[in-house]
Amino acid sequence: MRNLVLILGDQLDLESSAFDQFDVAQDKVLMIEAVEESTHVWSHKARTALFLSAMRHFAEALPKKKMRVLYRSLDTHNDATLVAGLAATIIAEKPQKLIMVEPGDLRVQAGITQVCDAHACPLTMRMDTHFLCSKADFARWAGKTKTLRMEFFYREMRRKTGVLMDGDKGGDKGADKPVGGEWNYDAENRKSFGKGGPKDVPTHPVFAHDAITQEVLRLVESRFASHPGTTANFNWPVTRAQALVALNDFVANRLPQFGPHQDAMWTTMSFGWHALLSSSLNLKLVCPLEVITKAESAYRQGAIDLASAEGFIRQILGWREFIRGVYFLDGAALKNANHYHHQNKLPGWYWTGKTQMNCMQHVIGQTMQFGYAHHIQRLMITGMFGVTAEITPQALCDWYLAVYVDAVEWVELPNTAGMALFANGGRFTSKPYIASGAYVKRMSNYCSGCRYQPEVKTGANACPLTTLYWNFLDKHIDTFAHNPRTALMAKNLFRLSDDERAAIRVEAKRMLKNLDAL
Repeated sequence: MRNLVLILGDQLDLESSAFDQFDVAQDKVLMIEAVEESTHVWSHKARTALFLSAMRHFAEALPKKKMRVLYRSLDTHNDATLVAGLAATIIAEKPQKLIMVEPGDLRVQAGITQVCDAHACPLTMRMDTHFLCSKADFARWAGKTKTLRMEFFYREMRRKTGVLMDGDKGGDKGADKPVGGEWNYDAENRKSFGKGGPKDVPTHPVFAHDAITQEVLRLVESRFASHPGTTANFNWPVTRAQALVALNDFVANRLPQFGPHQDAMWTTMSFGWHALLSSSLNLKLVCPLEVITKAESAYRQGAIDLASAEGFIRQILGWREFIRGVYFLDGAALKNANHYHHQNKLPGWYWTGKTQMNCMQHVIGQTMQFGYAHHIQRLMITGMFGVTAEITPQALCDWYLAVYVDAVEWVELPNTAGMALFANGGRFTSKPYIASGAYVKRMSNYCSGCRYQPEVKTGANACPLTTLYWNFLDKHIDTFAHNPRTALMAKNLFRLSDDERAAIRVEAKRMLKNLDAL
C-alpha cells in the first residue's frame, strides 16, 4: 500500500481534500468505529447512532468510486479507542504514509500524531476545505484586532465571499455595501409568540430507516443501553441525499418564517422553523457554501425577506466559521477556563429532566428525546442556569458534547465555555448571558403551571432562575456596573434595598447547596 487515507466520523465528504490524488490501485481508505468516541463523554444514544449510521452509509458509497475501504466496525473489531484501531491497521497494512484532513478535535489530533510517531508512519494532515475560512486566515485576522468579535469577522467574510453584498465584488459598484444597507438584522429576529403561542408550525421531513440504520439503532440500544436519551425518535439525515432533502425542505418551507421567532420557545414545539441542518453540516454531508447559496438565492428571488435570510446566513458564515477559528486559537485554554472559579457539581437531573423547574424540564426532556435543542434553549436555559448556579464549566462542557447530535468539540467547546458560560472571561463575548425568570416567561410558556414564580426572588415559590440571577449580579456587581452592556442590570440591582439583597443572598445560598432538589 502507498497511502492510507483516514476518514473520521465527522469528515463524511466525498469532495474532501483527503482524497486528492487518491490512487485506487495503491491507496486504501480507513474508517474506525471506536467505543471511546461514545464513552469519553457519556454520549446520547441518538448522537452515537447518527455518527455510526452516517459512517456506514459513507463507507458503502466509497467502493462505487473504486476505492478500497478498510472498515473497523464495533461488531467486527470492537476497538476500544480510535488510536488502537489505527495502530493495528498501520501494523497490518504497513502504509508508506497516513493522509487525513485536520481533525476538529485536539484530543483526536494528538492521539493520531502519537500513534504515527510511535510506528514511524509519516503523517500528512491536509487543510479542511469544507470551511470558508482556514485556520491560518482566522489567526491572521485575529492578530490584527484587539478584541475577538464575531460581528467584525462576519463583515469581513461577507466582503470576502460577496454573500448578501450589493454591487460587483472588487469593483466600484458598492461591493463593500451590505444588501439593504445594514450588516445585521438581529433586532428583527427576537420576537416571542405571545399568549396565543405558535401558529401553523411546519412539519419536517421524515427519513425512513434502511437496513443499515436499523442495525445501528439495535446496536446502540444494546451496546450503550445505560447511556442517556433514546433512539426511539431518531430522524436525522445519515446520507448526503437525505441532508439535501432536509436543506431543500428548510429553504422552501421554514426559512421564509424563520427569522422573527427563531429565539422563541414553547412546550409543544420541539423544532419550529429551525433548520435542523447543524448535524449534517458538522458531519460534512452538506457544505456551508451550498447552504448559504441556497438561502441567498431564495432571498434574491423574493421567496424570503432579508431579515430571515441574513439571520440564518450569519449563523453559518459568521458564527460557525468564527467559533471554529476560536477553537484552534484558544482550544487548550478553553478546556481549563473557569473565570468565576465555579465548583458546583452538575445536578443529576441534567441527564433526566426530572426537575421542578418547567423550563429546564422541557428543554432537557426534549434533549433526551431527540438529542436536540435550539440555540436559545441551549444558551438561555441550560447554559444560563449553569452560570448562575455556579456549575463547574468543564462538567457542563462535557454534558453539551455528550447530549447533542451535532456536537463536535471544535463547535461545542467554544460555544459552551466561551459564550454560554463566560468561562474565559469574555475573550470573544462582551458580557455573560444571564437573565431572570422574566426573560423565560417573555420568550416562552415554560412558566405556565410551574411551581416556581418567575417574579418571586425569595421564599418557597421563588424561581431559581430569578434568585440565582440576582445573587450572581450581586456577587459581581463591580464588573456589571462598569460594563456598558450590563450597566442597566446593575442599576436595577441598586434599586433593591439592603434587606432585599441580603434575603436574596440567603435564598441563593440555600439553593446552591441543594441544586439536585430544585
